[in-house]
Amino acid sequence: MNNQEKVFLENLKTIDVEISEKQLEQFNSYFEILVEWNKVMNLTGITEYDEVLLKHFVDSLCFNPNKLIKSDKISLIDVGTGAGFPGLPIKIAYENVDVVLLDSLNKRIKFLDEVISKLGLKNIKTIHSRAEDGGRNKDLREKFDIAISRAVANLSSLAEYNLPYVKVGGYFVAMKSGEIDEEAANAKKAISLLGGEIEKIEKFQLPNSDIDRSLVIVKKVKATSKKYPRKAGLPTKEPLK
Repeated sequence: MNNQEKVFLENLKTIDVEISEKQLEQFNSYFEILVEWNKVMNLTGITEYDEVLLKHFVDSLCFNPNKLIKSDKISLIDVGTGAGFPGLPIKIAYENVDVVLLDSLNKRIKFLDEVISKLGLKNIKTIHSRAEDGGRNKDLREKFDIAISRAVANLSSLAEYNLPYVKVGGYFVAMKSGEIDEEAANAKKAISLLGGEIEKIEKFQLPNSDIDRSLVIVKKVKATSKKYPRKAGLPTKEPLK
């Protein structure tokens, strides 16, 4: 085991995540496929091994679905997953979580399918769709224990993209960087309109770094009105107020 792998495992331990040798191999394979595909398409600006381990893998695993939902089987959808963060690392680390990776770009879906196949992952699938269209699909709407996004979009917009997927009693989780308090305060009304309420905001730094992160945990307290999500593009252009 090299030093970078040792640091990775130590960083995971500090956030209460332990992985097996097989899971470590899967993360290494994921890294190799990511860097290879990144040569021909823009998946990530972060390509150094130690940086991917920290800023993509450890960062994704700072959310533990089993701490939020106490169940042998948890259903999670990663909305706008991009290169698979955080859904794919969560799947590698937690076998009891059934994962759907949703993204609007077919090239990214092909990349994700390749990772899933090469890593031999089970109970994970990809869906090529815009978030707004998926949120109106009866097979996906209000079907998940957790919807999660690690995205730069405004929290009001993210809530409109995510909350339609969540069962009443489930959670929408926004993984955010930087200052979140004002954004969260401004999003409260939109979240309420969509059937949610902010339960808590967890602030932390990535292990052995000065990188600030926040998890905004939103409980789904009532069904989302059929009015939402609005048509494609509107949640970003005109966030609910």
